[in-house]
Amino acid sequence: MMARLWRCMVVVLVLMCVCLWSSTEAIGGAKSRPRPQRRPPKKSKVEATDVTQPAQNIDIQQMTGTWYLLNTASKCSYLIKHGTQVEPTVMTLTNSPDQTLSVSTKTRHNHQCWEILQVYHLSPTPGQLTLKGARPELDTKIVIGETDYNSYAIMYYHKRGTITMKLYGRSVDNLSEPMLTKFEQLAEKQHLGLAYLFPFPTYSHCGTVDQEHVINCVPTC
Repeated sequence: MMARLWRCMVVVLVLMCVCLWSSTEAIGGAKSRPRPQRRPPKKSKVEATDVTQPAQNIDIQQMTGTWYLLNTASKCSYLIKHGTQVEPTVMTLTNSPDQTLSVSTKTRHNHQCWEILQVYHLSPTPGQLTLKGARPELDTKIVIGETDYNSYAIMYYHKRGTITMKLYGRSVDNLSEPMLTKFEQLAEKQHLGLAYLFPFPTYSHCGTVDQEHVINCVPTC
């Protein structure tokens, strides 16, 4: 009788140990890892000329002359920080016989008039220009998106994967409200909403420039 009792107790203890071991393995044991998913390929950056095409049959000769900067759409860090302090800016384009466009930009800095001199290189495609940087990857690609030569011009500046849009006018007071609205709509397509629009003053532009402030540089935006 005692022998049977001991055998029953041993069997019960063995079953309890087996159950506890199985339970511990299920809770704290190694788990199968999910099969790693293949990452989708990264989309290549889109060049400016892929998303903004120049206006048809741009005549660079008709683009020459004076243009007043009226509005800018950009995520440039300088404009985001100082966009309320922008100064009136005027650009003058002069055609050169060596397939370049001489660019003079006058603006105010520290209450003095500065002139920024640059050279835009023409490309085989009318309406596409290049402002060369210190290295090819620092070049600024410029596209004349829209213009009627007489009242407005919308230009795209593409540098290192970012786009800045600028709206120029032949004068400061003859641009219609629909054109300003159109510029805002085109900027929205480039993910440049109202928060990234920076209107420029339309008064008190620079005239004569102190020669000490004639410089050659590449714009930050």
